[in-house]
Amino acid sequence: MNICALSGGLDSTVCMALADRDGPVLALSFDYHQRHRVELVAAAAVARHYRAEHLVVELDAGRWGGSALTDSGIDVPRYEGPSEAIPVTYVPARNLIFLSVAMGVAEARDADAVYFGVNALDYSGYPDCRPEFVRSFEATAALALKRGIEGRPVAIRTPLIDLTKADIVRLGISVGAPLALSWSCYLGHDRPCGTCDACALRAKGFAEAGMSDPALDPGQ
Repeated sequence: MNICALSGGLDSTVCMALADRDGPVLALSFDYHQRHRVELVAAAAVARHYRAEHLVVELDAGRWGGSALTDSGIDVPRYEGPSEAIPVTYVPARNLIFLSVAMGVAEARDADAVYFGVNALDYSGYPDCRPEFVRSFEATAALALKRGIEGRPVAIRTPLIDLTKADIVRLGISVGAPLALSWSCYLGHDRPCGTCDACALRAKGFAEAGMSDPALDPGQ
């Protein structure tokens, strides 16, 4: 068995498709009181598509704040193009916490790997999406887990980390990922807002891949 961190977004949906090809997979989602909790509906739909067990872990990141995704007092900005600054949509320690929980679930279920759909090319500049973070965390987890001490460390697989958004779109289509079920927007509820980082990067990926977004145009 493998674990796949499934937010319900484009990247994690493609990652779920790849994990499913490798055998039984448990979909792991997080309700961290994000303002776009609608993504959990998408995650559930993707998990059902693959007939996978769907485990949702709740934690309230809003209690420590510091992010436009968890603090209603901080506005989600419009996307203004690439920037060197880390945006206010960064959630402090989110992927550090998510991977820690995923590793715990993996050990409890005796899973061999955690699939994590982070991307370090077309992304918002979050520090916890970088390959050096993932590799460092994997090494630390091997020291912390019983499986690691026994010589069976849990691997972290990041098959999308070196891909552009267009590459991810093409890969998702090639493996039959249900992209129409995915949700990427930080703001919208019925339809994506089209202006936030997540919407802009998703639109960029489909445009550069020369394809229509099936989530916006179900007829495609």
